[in-house]
Amino acid sequence: MTAREEQESAIGFEAWSHERARHFEWAAESMMPRPGAGPKRLIGAMRYAVLGGGKRIRPLLCYAAGVISGADEAVLDRAALALEMIHSYSLVHDDMPSMDNDTLRRGRPTCHVQYGEALAMLAGDALQAEAFTVISAPQVPAETAARLTQTLARAAGVWGMCGGQALDLAMVGEHPGEAELLRMQAMKTGAMILASVLMGAQAGCWEKLGDGAKAGLVQYAQSLGVAFQVVDDILDCTQDTKTLGKTAGKDEKDDKPTWVSLLGLEGARERAENLEREALQALQLVEADREVPEAGAQRLREIALYVVRRTH
Repeated sequence: MTAREEQESAIGFEAWSHERARHFEWAAESMMPRPGAGPKRLIGAMRYAVLGGGKRIRPLLCYAAGVISGADEAVLDRAALALEMIHSYSLVHDDMPSMDNDTLRRGRPTCHVQYGEALAMLAGDALQAEAFTVISAPQVPAETAARLTQTLARAAGVWGMCGGQALDLAMVGEHPGEAELLRMQAMKTGAMILASVLMGAQAGCWEKLGDGAKAGLVQYAQSLGVAFQVVDDILDCTQDTKTLGKTAGKDEKDDKPTWVSLLGLEGARERAENLEREALQALQLVEADREVPEAGAQRLREIALYVVRRTH
């Protein structure tokens, strides 16, 4: 891709991502429990955790992958919200004093600071349950709902995000090798990135995609998931708190192993570039499938470039 083509693609992606993010906010606002319909402060804490902030990478991946399988937008909205509910619940719990003890998230007080620890814990629990309610609703075809539920549960559980968080906690103060760090981050962060891509594609005609396209989506998501965390590690030690919207330099302060501590800053940057290249190469397998519409992987390609080259 030439420099001009990259610039034109970036402009198109910016407009698309803003439109999708606005659409997601509308869908999430309308589908989440509303104050007055139940325990007011609990619902307030849930909405505080999900609405009005974040990069929305997981919903964007879901919408982008949905183009490949011709997914219905109403089903994609539910898959995207379920993903963001699980992601948000994990952040609420991750920020609590018993975990990372963070007081700032998305540029504002963390949920437990705003609502108290007990209610924040309940909000996370409720978001996890509501996520599966959203994707098992009558509006989602039964076979699709079953597939989405299994994919999300696997990504969020002991072999995915929760298991990765447990490994992360165990590694504080330790000096793991590259393979151990990769395994932990592939579970903690990468599993939900993979679920975002798969659920977007599974929301449509998943069974029509060939094995090559499915393998390409998995390879793309796995490379992107690691790249996302590598860049996060870089930004944690190169940007300030205001830019990040969360406490900068906390990984080093808490003696957490990162790609920067393992490879050095330049080594981490080189790793991110290599992972970007791997993700883009994997999309060639997707585009080779006859069932994939022309330019069907374009947005996934643009998301990969954004993730690796972002500054916050």
